[in-house]
Amino acid sequence: MTDYKEEQNNEIEALESIYPEEFEILDVEPQHKFKISVKSEGSDPYDDLQVEAAEITLHFEYTPTYPDEPPVMEVTPIENIEDEDLEDLRVQLQEQCEENLGMVMVFTLVSHSLEWLSTYMETQARSAREEQERKKEEQEEAERKKFEGTRVTVETFLAWKAKFDAEMATLRSEKEKEEEKNKKLTGRELFQKDQTLNESDLSFLGDGEGEVTVDESLFQDLEDLDLDDEDDENDMPGMDEGVSH
Repeated sequence: MTDYKEEQNNEIEALESIYPEEFEILDVEPQHKFKISVKSEGSDPYDDLQVEAAEITLHFEYTPTYPDEPPVMEVTPIENIEDEDLEDLRVQLQEQCEENLGMVMVFTLVSHSLEWLSTYMETQARSAREEQERKKEEQEEAERKKFEGTRVTVETFLAWKAKFDAEMATLRSEKEKEEEKNKKLTGRELFQKDQTLNESDLSFLGDGEGEVTVDESLFQDLEDLDLDDEDDENDMPGMDEGVSH
């Protein structure tokens, strides 16, 4: 007859020895209850893509006839892993229990959980690395497109040519307007361009209503000048010449 209690106690002693820090007894009676923490390793510190370690906890409770029947088992996430990601592990652990009936199996279940967790984290790291590479390639492709520009075809060239000609025509028109604005006109051109100059002269003459006023005081001293004597002196030689003839 199988002594289930003795087998269970022996396994408890072995687990305490194998997992001194991870193993914790929660209860002893009526059956042993305990938990074991399972933690994956993080990525290499020299790896450019750092992936933190993940940790789960396996809760066990022996049944009266364990190991001829599986233990009551629960898997809970602790760090860097979602609960829904553990469904696959739970299924695999149940399969391990069925395969190991009749033998103490907690060590096997813990080892399988650690292997599963390591594989899971490697997959996560690979996915993260692939995502990083994908983003890097997209960035490099975007940079290449900046330097390559748009591929030229007949249609794209004609469209560019039409746009270029329109822009140049606009620039020439603006330049001509600016030159016309800044051009210095001659007096004649100003006179022909600005008809108000004609009217300005007429308005100047019309200010006196057609009459010109002479200041007689400017001429009052002219009588004092000896104009006749000078005329006589100038005429006498001529007169003598006339007589001689």
